[in-house]
Amino acid sequence: MMRALIPRALSRRDLPRSYRSFSQLAHQREGSSQESSDVVPKMPPFDYAPPPYNGPSAAEILQKRKDYLSPSMFYFYKNPLNVVDGKMQYLFDENGRRYLDAFAGIATVCCGHCHPDVVKAIVNQANRLQHSTVVYLNHAIADFAEALASKLPGDLKVVFFTNSGTEANELAMMMARLYTGSHDIISLRNAYHGNAAATMGTTAQSCWKFNVIQSGVQHAMNPDPYRGVFGSDGVKYARDVQETIDFGTSGRVGAFMSEAIQGVGGIVELAPGYLPAVYDIVRKAGGLCIADEVQAGFARTGSHFWGFESHGVVPDIVTMAKGIGNGIPIGAVVTTPEIAKVLTYRSYFNTFGGNPLCTAGGLAVLQVLEREKLQQNAHVVGSYLKERLTSLMEKYELIGDVRGKGLMLGVELVTDRKLKTPAKAETLHIMDQMKEMGVLVGKGGFYGNVFRITPPLCFTKDDADFLVDVMDYTMSKM
Repeated sequence: MMRALIPRALSRRDLPRSYRSFSQLAHQREGSSQESSDVVPKMPPFDYAPPPYNGPSAAEILQKRKDYLSPSMFYFYKNPLNVVDGKMQYLFDENGRRYLDAFAGIATVCCGHCHPDVVKAIVNQANRLQHSTVVYLNHAIADFAEALASKLPGDLKVVFFTNSGTEANELAMMMARLYTGSHDIISLRNAYHGNAAATMGTTAQSCWKFNVIQSGVQHAMNPDPYRGVFGSDGVKYARDVQETIDFGTSGRVGAFMSEAIQGVGGIVELAPGYLPAVYDIVRKAGGLCIADEVQAGFARTGSHFWGFESHGVVPDIVTMAKGIGNGIPIGAVVTTPEIAKVLTYRSYFNTFGGNPLCTAGGLAVLQVLEREKLQQNAHVVGSYLKERLTSLMEKYELIGDVRGKGLMLGVELVTDRKLKTPAKAETLHIMDQMKEMGVLVGKGGFYGNVFRITPPLCFTKDDADFLVDVMDYTMSKM
């Protein structure tokens, strides 16, 4: 059996002397004769070569960042990657080396880097007009709003465009407060809703985010099936929301805000039964229910177009961003006509929210998702990838949990499965080694020990195999 080509980052001394059986894995690589995790995984072929890069080197860019950009900016890896080109599910560095991007979905890309249809729509609009749509008419914003509203259930059909998910969540909170007359907002511990003052107040990630205190914001117990005190019993977690309303507010509440699957928090799926119970509690207290779909929405979970749909609930307000523009800055809030009316009592506008360039791109993304059946692909490939990752968990005690849906998956690493001790150093080491072998994953979670796997929705089973094989190979060397 021939060995796969050795990546540049590895030497022949890194290759093992003997093979070990791959039989512990329940799923073998389709169409492959690979028998052992000792064989260096080979990246799937891809018919694209980027043009030569003549720009500054990674070292030069890093120095400029240190000299001229905010010291709060951070980057992954000991040797940060200088990304200069992208095509579908792959990125390329300054030397033309290809990397499988398994983190692009949360980083904003939904249907693939530089998808030709999306690029064409943006370029055509840029050649024609880029302006504010606050006081002038343009069909791009109306066309995208109509298409977006058609993907939502019930009476959710009024769209407000913003420039980011942070703006969308800020607007949703303001609308809820204006509509209900209550200032109190309830969000979850371990949630993430944005970078502005109000959204940081609801984020409750004080271990690494600024703990910005906001009046009227209460944090409820996180319904985490893996680390939570009630396991997978969502109704028990929901009681904490009732107690928060009874004892932490005036008995009324403006809104409850949550993600369907916590993204930055470590791809945490909410315990079954939680959202239906909480939505009922909040509405009885006069509040609105806000679904933050910035990361879990837009077909990413595969089984449904929106994350909240898998919980069997219909929110009053839905927020979205990131993937809806495939990398361009656009966010949106969708609500009912009745709730939307509160913004007519005063003047509200967003200068560049819904500008022709971004909405033309957003509409193209939605059309690509439907035409290329990317939701179905997210379900099929995501289910396959989760099965392979779960098989890997049976092989390595280091993996404490595999979770998520579709192409929004998390792998939590622990040094002790019983105590669930976070394996933070191991997570960083594996990330670095996987990068050297050509696979990029994200990380998150309260302890920074969860791999966040959120690739573009054009991800294939071959890509999934390569990702898992590289993770397997890396762990086998520890």
